[in-house]
Amino acid sequence: MKKFVILIGSYCSGKTELALNMAANAASAGRRTLVVDLDRINDYFRMSDQIPILSEKKIELVSPTFVGKGLTQTNMPAAVASAFDSDWDLVIFDVGGDRAGALSLARYHEDFARLEAGSLEVYDIVNVFRPTSETPEKVLGLMAELEDFARAKVTGFVNNSNLLEYTTPGCLAQGLDVLREASLRSGVPVKHTTGLKRHLDAFLASGPDMAYVGEPVAIETHMLRTPGNFMHGKI
Repeated sequence: MKKFVILIGSYCSGKTELALNMAANAASAGRRTLVVDLDRINDYFRMSDQIPILSEKKIELVSPTFVGKGLTQTNMPAAVASAFDSDWDLVIFDVGGDRAGALSLARYHEDFARLEAGSLEVYDIVNVFRPTSETPEKVLGLMAELEDFARAKVTGFVNNSNLLEYTTPGCLAQGLDVLREASLRSGVPVKHTTGLKRHLDAFLASGPDMAYVGEPVAIETHMLRTPGNFMHGKI
């Protein structure tokens, strides 16, 4: 079955990093993979800046910036249509973390509605160290807002709680505490917990409640970020 994954969440929750890792893993397994970059706002942290990695992994990209691709924003509607019409195994939509990003997804609501049952996942990527995701109330509030604008219901949470180079296994534990409560209140399951392998392994060794861990996914860091930009909300 052709699979679609939509990644939503607050700024600097790690959507683009996760999109790149998911795409790289799928492409390495021989799956024909397309990434659709709908983040038109965040100039600090763009998928289109990763053209060399995408090319190396044979991952196709549709992006509003198209650095190195010779394609402009005016071509976006036709290019995105290829996500639904062409023969991909996996299509990942990386959505900006605000109303504009969610609205850019909503224009394809009818295309998503026509998908085969079970082929679409909508993941809310949560980093509890971002101001909009520090508590269950904030997580659920932002999720509801993005769902409304995107016209897409979240099917699972992803715990991607980190503090860049200051990250410890305890960061994922703090994320679990927040997402456990958010999951209990909303009924939305935690589908994945993600992080650098060393942090993820230590977190899992601590014996967390696996009902709110989901499938652990180790990731690599590709995006260039600095603690200063992270702390000041620039990325």
